[in-house]
Amino acid sequence: MLDLQGYEASIAKGALLTIEVAVLSLILAMLLGMLGAVAKISPYRWAKGIATVYTTIIRGIPDLVLMMLIFFGGQILLNNTLYSLNETLNGWFSSGDEWVQYLPDYIDVSPFVAGVLTIGFIFGAYMAETFRGAIMAVDKGEMEAAKAYGMSATLAFRRILLPQMIRHALPGFGNNWLVLLKTTALVSIIGLEDMVRIGSLAAGSTKMPFTFYMAVSIIFLIFTSISTGLLKLVERKFSIHTR
Repeated sequence: MLDLQGYEASIAKGALLTIEVAVLSLILAMLLGMLGAVAKISPYRWAKGIATVYTTIIRGIPDLVLMMLIFFGGQILLNNTLYSLNETLNGWFSSGDEWVQYLPDYIDVSPFVAGVLTIGFIFGAYMAETFRGAIMAVDKGEMEAAKAYGMSATLAFRRILLPQMIRHALPGFGNNWLVLLKTTALVSIIGLEDMVRIGSLAAGSTKMPFTFYMAVSIIFLIFTSISTGLLKLVERKFSIHTR
């Protein structure tokens, strides 16, 4: 049994925060992934171009570099833009105008928001490729048959394309989710009090790095094991009609 020197509650709180970041990032990644997948298979060149640039850049830059770039660089860019906007508006309008006085001078981006946006943005690129492959794996003849039967595009998507797309996407989706879950450890570098940061602070305070990093590793292993079990159940459900 690991002796956590009274840090059990703090690490448990950090573990809950880790799950919150992971789930919200997953939702954002799924939305961006679906948009990216649709853009990549669309007949419009501009949409394909934007999606291709997005996935190429994200998959070519390390996650740690993107995390620091978006959090630190993005915050500087945002506040520089805000400063320029304030200067411009003060030049156009009287400084005595009330609404001008209430404009913020600086915006401090929350590490939680930055972590969710960054991880979701990163894994949206991976989800886009997963969803694109799943959509292309569905036989086009089935969609043509649905159209011939008079189904609307929305109905055909819901009854024909979506169930089969989910079945084809599940293996890749599951891998992306497991990697995303472990990637949440990166939010500790931007100051978010997740379980990795708490474990690191506790390890430094107690001089027991093995104990606390082992505890964090075990919690991540529990999370991934539960996720793997749930994903297997979902895969079994969506593959019933194929057996």
